[in-house]
Formats: sequence, structure tokens, C-alpha cells
Amino acid sequence: MAADPENSSAQAEHAALLEVVEHLAMVMTESGIPRMPARVFAYVLVDEAESYTAGQLSEGLAVSPAAISGAVRYLLQVGLIAKQRVPGDRRDHYRIFDDDVFGAMIDQQLPVLRRWAQGFEQARERIGSDSVGGRRLAEGALFFEFMENDRPELVKRWHAYRDARLGVSDRPSR
Repeated sequence: MAADPENSSAQAEHAALLEVVEHLAMVMTESGIPRMPARVFAYVLVDEAESYTAGQLSEGLAVSPAAISGAVRYLLQVGLIAKQRVPGDRRDHYRIFDDDVFGAMIDQQLPVLRRWAQGFEQARERIGSDSVGGRRLAEGALFFEFMENDRPELVKRWHAYRDARLGVSDRPSR
């Protein structure tokens, strides 16, 4: 029986896509994202579909449904993907959280920036400002306060930069 050329082509395309997924996942893992969530997020970023069921993710990445379950739970918690229901389908569907996922990543760091600023300031109050450590803590608190305050302008500048570089002018602004 002869091999189906269309099937062979689809398999080769999928293998190439998975190579890209693994590369991106490695970059994300080196940045602190756990391996399986990094793989799932990379897959959702580079594959063509708008949304995926857990079964589709499992099949696409050739991993167990249990691995997908833990990965999507993590990605939902950190706000990189969103869960939705499709009318008439009892399964959950997962998609990129926001059309501007990279701007949303910056927005989602706000609670972290606040916690760091507060933690640094509280530590500085306990040891005082007159020591090297106290000055470092004061500078750290100011840095995270600055990042929090500059965040809206940073996202606006990101949108302008993205739109100019990609030639996009019809994207809704957040």
C-alpha cells in the first residue's frame, strides 16, 4: 500500500511545528515557566487554531491528558490562556488570554510589582535606611514602584511600536 502524500506532508508540517514548540518551550522554561505549561503555551501560540480542547492539546503535543490538565491549570492561573465554553459542547476550550497577549502579560505583573515594592519597603523599614542593605532595599522599592507607575505608558508605547512595525492600524486599543 502506497503512502498518502497529503498525510506525509501533514505529518512533516506537524513535526516542524513541534520543533518550534520545543524551542519556544525551552526558552520559556529557562525563564522560569514549568516545562509542560511552556509547551502548551508555545503550541497555542504557534498553531493555527483559535481554541483547543484538552484532547486536542494532548493529541497535538502527543502527551497524556493528565499532563495537559496540570499545564492548563497553571496557564489559567497566570493568565496566559483563558477557558471558554462553545455552545453545544460540554468540553472546555482554551485560547490565548487576550488578542494582545504580550501587553496583557505586562498588565498581569501589576500585583507582583506591588508585592515586591511593599516587601522591599517593609524590609527597609525594619533595618533602616542608613545601611548599605537599607539603601538597596529603598532603591528596589522605588524600582518596583516606578515599574508599576510606568506600566500604562509602557503598554501604550508597546501598542504603537507593534502597530508601526507590523503595519496594523485596525486593532482595538485596550
